[in-house]
Amino acid sequence: MLIPNPHAIRAPYPAELRSIMNIERAQESRRWLAAWPQIAHGATPLHDLPGLARQLGVARVSVKDESVRSPLGSFKALGAPVALVRQVLRLHPDIEPTGVLAGRYATPLQGYTVISATDGNHGRALAAAARSAGCRCVIVLHAHVSQEREDAIAAHGAQIVRIAGNYDDSVAEAARLARDNGWQVVSDTSYEGYEDIPRDVMQGYATVAAEVVEQTGARPGEAGAFTHVFLQGGVGGMAAGLLSYFWELHGMHRPHFIVVEPAQADCLLQSALQGRPARATGSVDSVMAGLACGETSPLAWRFLQPGVDHFQTVDDVQAVQAMRTLAQGVDGDLPLVAGESGVAGLAALQALRADPTQWAEAGLSADARVLLISTEGATAPQVYAQCVGESAARVLQRQAAWLARHP
Repeated sequence: MLIPNPHAIRAPYPAELRSIMNIERAQESRRWLAAWPQIAHGATPLHDLPGLARQLGVARVSVKDESVRSPLGSFKALGAPVALVRQVLRLHPDIEPTGVLAGRYATPLQGYTVISATDGNHGRALAAAARSAGCRCVIVLHAHVSQEREDAIAAHGAQIVRIAGNYDDSVAEAARLARDNGWQVVSDTSYEGYEDIPRDVMQGYATVAAEVVEQTGARPGEAGAFTHVFLQGGVGGMAAGLLSYFWELHGMHRPHFIVVEPAQADCLLQSALQGRPARATGSVDSVMAGLACGETSPLAWRFLQPGVDHFQTVDDVQAVQAMRTLAQGVDGDLPLVAGESGVAGLAALQALRADPTQWAEAGLSADARVLLISTEGATAPQVYAQCVGESAARVLQRQAAWLARHP
C-alpha cells in the first residue's frame, strides 16, 4: 500500500527541526564513536547494482551496506552507543567523550544501570556499549524476539527480562522498571517527558547519510546523487535521523523520501492518514523484526510529517523475496547479505515496479536514481537461512568470489 503524505513540504530545512537535529551535532557524534573498537573504521560500502537497476527500469540502484558497520551486524551501532556517551556527559560534564566507550570511566560508572526494550539490534548495541563503558545493562524482550537474538544480546553481558506481549508492551515495561529501580532508559522511541535520549540515538543514525554524501560528492544546496531514498519505518527514528541530514544539506533540492514498514505494523502510515502520531492497525508481529513496532515516536514524527513524501507498507513475503534478490545478485550484480528488516526498501521498490499506477505516483521513471539502506546483515542467522534458502556464509563466499573477479 502506498499513500502520499499531504503534509510534506519542499522547502529549506526548518529552523525548529535544526534546533533538535543538525549536521554539526551529527559530525560530533561521528567523532565520538570513531575510536570505539566495536565500530568499523571508515565508511560502510555504497554498492551500485546495475543489473538490478536494469531489471527495475531505473537509472541507478545503490545499496548502503550497514551489515559491516560493526561486529554487531547493523546500523544500530551508531545510535545507542553515542546516546550512552551523551547521557554520561550529562552526569559528568567534565569527562572526555571519547574516553567513555574506551572504558576510562568504568569506576564512576560501575553503579550506573541503563535499560531498554528491543527487537534485537538496538539492545545488542546498547549492551555492547554498556560493557565497554563499564556500566550495567538490562534489556527487556517481548514474546516474539527469537532465542538467537536473545543469546546475541546476553553475550555482551546484559541482564535479560522476558515479558509476554509485543514491542510496545516491552517499552512500557522498560519504563516501569527504570522508574522503580532508578535506572536510565536508553531508547530510540520517545514519549511524553522523554525526548533527549531518543534524539541522541536518531542523531547517531545520521552518520549513514553523512557517509553517502561524502561517497557521492554531494554539495550543499544542490540536488544530490539520488532522486529517491527509501527508508525503513519502525517507530520512525532511523528515517528521521537520515532524512534530517539529507534535508539540511540539500534544502529544497532534497530527494523524494519513501518510508516503508510492514503491513501489520503500519503506525507511520496511519500517522500520515490521521495527521498525528498513531498506532498500527495490525498484529505488529512480522518477519521484519526490527520494524515490528506498533506506536509512532512523537519526536521522530516531527521530522517525518513535513519531510516524507510517501508512506508504504510491504508484506513478509515481499521482504523474503527481496532478501533472495540481493543474495543471488541480479544479472551479474554483487551478492549481498541483507537481513529481514534491511530489505524493506527493496521490497517496496519491487512492489511499486509491479504496479504502474503507484510507480508513476511515486515519481519513479527510467531516470530515477534510487538509494536503499540495508540496515542489517544476518543478525538472526537461522532466520536468514530459512528465508533465503542458504546460509549467510554461503552468500558471503559468493560475494568474495565476485570481488576477486572485480578488484
